[in-house]
Amino acid sequence: QEKKIFTVQGPYPIIRHLLRARGWVERKLPSVGRQLEQHRGDQNKQQLKMRPRNGSGGQGEALLNPHEKEEEQCDEDPNGIHDLMSYLVRDRLPNFIWTNFLGATDHELLQQDHVVNHYARVDAFTTKEGLCLSLQNLPWIEQADPNTFFPRCYRLGTTDEREAFIEDFRLTAARSLLKLALEEAGDRPVRTKQVPNSAKGAGWHRSHVSHPKHSTARVGSPLYPELVEEALEVCKQHLGVLRHQDIDRGTPSPCRTCINWDRFLQEYYRVAHEGAGLVLTTQQRKQCQNLLRRLAEQLPQLGMEGKLNVWILKPGAESQGRGIICMTRLEEVLQLARGFTAPSVQVGRWVVQKYVERLLTIFGTKFDIRQWFVVTDWKPLTVWFYQDCYLRFCSWPFSLYHLERARHLCNVSVQKWYKTSPDQDPRVPPDKIWSNKQFQEYLAQLGQADAWHQVLVPGMKAAILNALRSAQDQVGFRKGSFELYGADFLVGEDCQPWLLEINSCPTMRPSSAVTRRLCANVQRDTLRLVLDRKNNPTCSIGAFELIYKE
Repeated sequence: QEKKIFTVQGPYPIIRHLLRARGWVERKLPSVGRQLEQHRGDQNKQQLKMRPRNGSGGQGEALLNPHEKEEEQCDEDPNGIHDLMSYLVRDRLPNFIWTNFLGATDHELLQQDHVVNHYARVDAFTTKEGLCLSLQNLPWIEQADPNTFFPRCYRLGTTDEREAFIEDFRLTAARSLLKLALEEAGDRPVRTKQVPNSAKGAGWHRSHVSHPKHSTARVGSPLYPELVEEALEVCKQHLGVLRHQDIDRGTPSPCRTCINWDRFLQEYYRVAHEGAGLVLTTQQRKQCQNLLRRLAEQLPQLGMEGKLNVWILKPGAESQGRGIICMTRLEEVLQLARGFTAPSVQVGRWVVQKYVERLLTIFGTKFDIRQWFVVTDWKPLTVWFYQDCYLRFCSWPFSLYHLERARHLCNVSVQKWYKTSPDQDPRVPPDKIWSNKQFQEYLAQLGQADAWHQVLVPGMKAAILNALRSAQDQVGFRKGSFELYGADFLVGEDCQPWLLEINSCPTMRPSSAVTRRLCANVQRDTLRLVLDRKNNPTCSIGAFELIYKE
């Protein structure tokens, strides 16, 4: 009568414990994993199937392994009271449903006042492919440029986007060649924003200087003398296009045939990856400096893109770092995307994204940020930002000249397979997790105490809202539903956050003392937000903050 019957499917003992403490009764599921039986009176409906791998439910991390028992440390029932209560409500529909993917819910059985922790069709922003496509359309929806917060990304299964990627790779190689030439001539790397000297405290040098090339000797046959001139010409033409491009027409391809691109790229690889040297004339040096400065005014990502033209190839609908590879050669990217035959990453499901080369590292190690947020309504769009988050570290020191997963993929599900490198700075936490409070203390040591509240948090909020607005019309909206998401960000050298992806069903399995505390807190506060607040609008919602309501 009080409509306090709930169902939990998946590894969520905290949710179960908190609901029982509120006086709710669980309608236990007869099986967990591959099948879930839905009852309705004398009907016996089998509805749940294996979650599709094509991303129709979004990028989920909390999928239950069918061979793994659900965690029950918070579910002790020595007297069998909960089992008895569950038996008594076995034919009742649950009023609150928390599952690890939407397919666990039979929508035909849902009533208007039932609360479910998922929306339909969120793959428009919770798969890599969906987010890539949605953000391409953002300038038509909002006065916002995705290039200011989302590393440029292309779907290789689409002919137009594959061609656009090829052109982008070539243009980036030309810009990178100019940067390498200036660096060899003794100039500082070009950046859109300089980190102030006050930030360069203890540990800065080791953390931020790229590893040296394998060799600086001029090996092999000499580079052809027109190489720098060709790069300058390509960049000049591109600058001219950028100054006159309109949103309603495609950008013309600069110098697509004016140089031999195959030859140019092979020579660029020699300079960037094999140590071949470049010599600039005084005039060329001034031209490079001027041209890169003018390009930086037009290209928001010129500072973060670095000089080695590293790209990251990702299956479009996978999560937890599956199938992700860093690459530096155009022909290898295209060959791999064409040649991969695994069912979950068919041709056409790959995306390729520019790697953030000039990123902030901590003790010489790459990290990313897992940031939670909740959507409680899509019409009007209502978004709650969680004020606590955590950092995930890699197991090996960062290097752009070694592209192993242990150095470049921060996912816990990836790093758990690697032992910490003996070269790793001992100050990196052994469990490879930091809280945002620890990160703020680190920033303060660098002289950047204000960066968290003035740059990082506003940047993450804006990126999340832009991603949601870009996909808003595609999501399957339902009153009474809500969803908790986990957004992943990298941090640039200037402390600007770069959105990588958004996960539905972010994992709640703790991998450290920090995540044990924070994951429990965010689950507690989510229930406060979506249940307690209905009856008491002034109740505590913990660390949640309303950041947007249309």
